[in-house]
Amino acid sequence: MMRPSTSFALRVLLKIVLAFIVAGFVFYLCIYFGFFGEVPTKKTLKSLQNNSASEIYTADSVLIGRYFIQDRTNVKYTSISPFVVKALVATEDARFYEHKGVDMRGLLRVIVKSILLQDESSGGGSTLSQQLAKNLFPRQSHKFLSTPINKVREMITAVRLEAVYSKEEIIELYLNTVPMGGNIYGIERASRVFFNKASSDLKMEEAAVLIGMLKANTTYNPARYPQRSLERRNVVIGQMVREGYINAPEADSVKLRPLILSYNKNRAGQGIAPYLREYLRKELLKWAETHLDEDEKPYDLYTDGLKIYTTIDSRIQMEAERAVRTQMTKLQRIFDSHWRNQAPWGNNTSVITSAMQKSDRYSLLKEAGKSDEVIRETFNKKRPMTLFAWGGNKQVTMSPLDSIKYYQRILNTGLISIEPATGHVKAWVGGIHHQVFKYDHILSRRQVGSTFKPILYTAALEKGIDPCMLIENKRVTYPQFENWSPQNSDGRYSGKYSMKGALAYSVNTVSAQLMMQTGIPQTISLAHRMGIASEIPTVPSISLGTASLSLLELVGAYTVFANTGRLIKPVSITQIKDRDGKVIHAAKKSEGTQVISARNAATMLEMMRGVVDAGSASRLKTDFGLSMDMAGKTGTTQNQADGWFIGITPKLVTGVWVGAENPLVRFRSLKLGQGANTALPVWATFMKSLVSKPQFSLYRYSKFRPLGADVTARLNCPLFVEDEIVEEPVKKESFFKRIFKKGLGIFKKKKKNDDPPEQTQ
Repeated sequence: MMRPSTSFALRVLLKIVLAFIVAGFVFYLCIYFGFFGEVPTKKTLKSLQNNSASEIYTADSVLIGRYFIQDRTNVKYTSISPFVVKALVATEDARFYEHKGVDMRGLLRVIVKSILLQDESSGGGSTLSQQLAKNLFPRQSHKFLSTPINKVREMITAVRLEAVYSKEEIIELYLNTVPMGGNIYGIERASRVFFNKASSDLKMEEAAVLIGMLKANTTYNPARYPQRSLERRNVVIGQMVREGYINAPEADSVKLRPLILSYNKNRAGQGIAPYLREYLRKELLKWAETHLDEDEKPYDLYTDGLKIYTTIDSRIQMEAERAVRTQMTKLQRIFDSHWRNQAPWGNNTSVITSAMQKSDRYSLLKEAGKSDEVIRETFNKKRPMTLFAWGGNKQVTMSPLDSIKYYQRILNTGLISIEPATGHVKAWVGGIHHQVFKYDHILSRRQVGSTFKPILYTAALEKGIDPCMLIENKRVTYPQFENWSPQNSDGRYSGKYSMKGALAYSVNTVSAQLMMQTGIPQTISLAHRMGIASEIPTVPSISLGTASLSLLELVGAYTVFANTGRLIKPVSITQIKDRDGKVIHAAKKSEGTQVISARNAATMLEMMRGVVDAGSASRLKTDFGLSMDMAGKTGTTQNQADGWFIGITPKLVTGVWVGAENPLVRFRSLKLGQGANTALPVWATFMKSLVSKPQFSLYRYSKFRPLGADVTARLNCPLFVEDEIVEEPVKKESFFKRIFKKGLGIFKKKKKNDDPPEQTQ
């Protein structure tokens, strides 16, 4: 018979247990009904969509970039290697196919071993479905109750997930959401980053490496800790043997294989066309604001998994980037030798002060409330840093102020290539190194120099001025424009030029006179019709290129000459697809707008061929050996601050600008700093390399349209005509004057005989 005290103790224990059960049940109900925060409903779970990075592709189907918050590419279950699935289940949830979201046997094991026996090797007891719930709906803070509340919430969510999705779909969701270290999410991106292959192509040992990372993605990161990763990989393979997915001999063979990675994580700014990717990012954000998805919400570039298809050709882009590296390396070496230890900005310290005040370091110090004195001290304190240099970055100890001076001496460039018939941008190089120099020089506005002259000459033709009209090469002062008196760069003023000759030799005095005959407003109006959006000052000096325009605008305008007078605005995106492959944006094919007559376009094209044949761009043939049909115009601004060359071939119009960040940093001589010596070699190197490739033989042999008889006759005139030399008539001397001079000559001849004979050399 039970003692009263024992009976009482049992009753108390039963009450306590019952109280715990009731409390636990109430606790569960509170979580279930959202007292501690909403638990996802089945309806919510059915409409799940993982955040997915948007991807950007070239016209030849090369992936060149991604826009994301979480670096993720979603992939279907059928596109995942079976080795991944087997390794995952064997390692993370051996009874996955047996439970309904919560593994009660595993849970009891954890309670007994982990809590009662303090055995940490028993595992966490969370099923794949519970882990998926955790990945999809991050844990919330509830102070000391955080762990139990979040665990129960994940169990409820896991059960609902199992009711909504099949086992295969849950594995698919899990492998697309799991964090793989850093900002990488999902098996597909991890496979691309660590092994440079699709997840469907993963071998057993590679799958085991990635699944092994799930235990601790930093600790077992194969790129950082290869030995730890190798050991963890072999543990995963052991689990696959234990669960019967592979046999022991096969596992032993795989364990002997070395860890071989093909690590290729692309960071911002890396890969081809980084300046274009950044330009498109801003344009796409604007586009997304005005375009709605199926839920009537604006598209999200960073999470909606869009596929953006561009006009860029990866092969042309790589040749353009290679040409920039090759020529800018040479030009920087010449520039450094030209200035040696002197500062290109001389005594004008405002160049450095301005650059310092634009720096991120200065902004952060100002925001922190630091005084000017403290900021100066900070900028003058030496510290280890990495500097950009052609041929490889260099490690130095230098003050931030000295690094600013160093970077102010670096020459930069921009190159853009457009297909005139379609307006498709085929190459976009906005600078020499995107990670260091963020400013895109395809979009920056700089004075354009003589590259504006073809627009002026076109305006003259459109007004009806005869291209064979001879214009005197003389310096003229224009009182109505504050005594403006343009000069020629060579200082020569004589003879007369036809329009073709004046353009070929870039004669400023002739351009100024043409501007006066054509009219400033008419010239500006034509420039805008040709696609130039920037404001152009209403002054006659624009005839010499004082307007500040972007490379994108200028090259777009030049396509008109190659396109029979039609303007087709530059296009860089052909279409956008949503995550399901549905086209949600497609660029319309444009026939263009006729902005100048076809006759005048052909006339200008032939005149610009003269620039290449005999003018300022003749180096293309003599020095670089290019022989295809070419036309173009060089440009150099005041004091050689900017060098330009816009070149036209039948299939591509390509423009190059070269200069420093600050216009005060430039070559001192015209010979070194002119566009024919800075920008033209970049263009020539690009085109020479491009047309040498078999796949671009069409570019090599393409021809301009044959000139019509009327255009040929129209330009049948000399480039230059010398001034006529007028001889004065000889006056006849008188008889007495002739006798006097003859006698004087006899006297001089006799005296000369006394001198020594003249020596020859």
